[in-house]
Amino acid sequence: MHVRLATAMLAVTLFASAVSAQDDPWVVYNPPEELGKGKHIVLISGDEEYRSEEALPMLAKILAKHHGFKCTVLFAIDPKTGEISPNTNNNIPGLELLKTADLMIIATRFRALPEAQMQHIVDYLDTGKPIIGLRTATHAFAGMKGKFAKYNNGGGDKTYDGGFGRQILGEMWISHHGGHGSQSTRGIIAKGQEQNPIVKGIKDGDIWGPTDVYGVRLPLPTGCVPLVMGQVLVGMKMTDAPLEGKKNDPMMPVAWTRELDMGKSHPMRVFTTTMGASTDFVAEGSRRMVVNASYWCLGLEKQIADKSNVEIVGEFQPTRFGNNLYKKGVRPSQLSAK
Repeated sequence: MHVRLATAMLAVTLFASAVSAQDDPWVVYNPPEELGKGKHIVLISGDEEYRSEEALPMLAKILAKHHGFKCTVLFAIDPKTGEISPNTNNNIPGLELLKTADLMIIATRFRALPEAQMQHIVDYLDTGKPIIGLRTATHAFAGMKGKFAKYNNGGGDKTYDGGFGRQILGEMWISHHGGHGSQSTRGIIAKGQEQNPIVKGIKDGDIWGPTDVYGVRLPLPTGCVPLVMGQVLVGMKMTDAPLEGKKNDPMMPVAWTRELDMGKSHPMRVFTTTMGASTDFVAEGSRRMVVNASYWCLGLEKQIADKSNVEIVGEFQPTRFGNNLYKKGVRPSQLSAK
């Protein structure tokens, strides 16, 4: 009887643990033991338009399985249903996991996070650890009040001009430079950056996306180094011709690095790309750019392969960008086994 009771109690405990893990409003991708690098990347999704809730799990699986990084993906969650809800702009559970992060990858848009959640992001910034910003991260926050209002897109605080986007990533939301939904983007390596480790294994045209080039103010702030320029194309195919005229003269940078003095013993390494919709990552070069940037941000640039493995893990069928086009009824636990 005692053995049976102990066995039953163990079964209940294991079941409870399994349910608890399934109920976490985030997903963790662990690397194969033999590849583990002992680094933790936290990827933060949460945008209404460009399907970061699809792109970041795909990138996390590549970074975990092929490159040995533990990856945790956070989502905008509807607190009533527990489902992934990009339109819920004030709830991203799990930001406290940034305490153990070695790299933060952020792809949010106009989030108005409560102070308790935003505090974890600010605490991470204060550590001087590296950041990768994708697409709408240039306008990651909006509508926050009080002590964190300065991080809003455009800021409003004269001592923190432009908010998080300008002060940390190098630019805030400015404009659609290319035609939104009609003119796609081809990545051209910036002159003089051909040997930069982040573009290793990438040639002109490998980076492409159906999203348009964002406008930025030139020159970028001090410390920003443009790596990839965005050539506006006449249409939405990778093989389309460049648009003639002033849109490509000069071309806008669509990826750059920045090293920020945060008062630490080392500068904060920042990589920003205004590309980054889920559909942009159909192009192998777009995926390779972010994988290489992850190594650079972590100070592991000497380990970047001649051609980093960016093979898709499992299925990846990205939804076209657009408001309210996200897949309804999906919970993070449904993504963990894929």
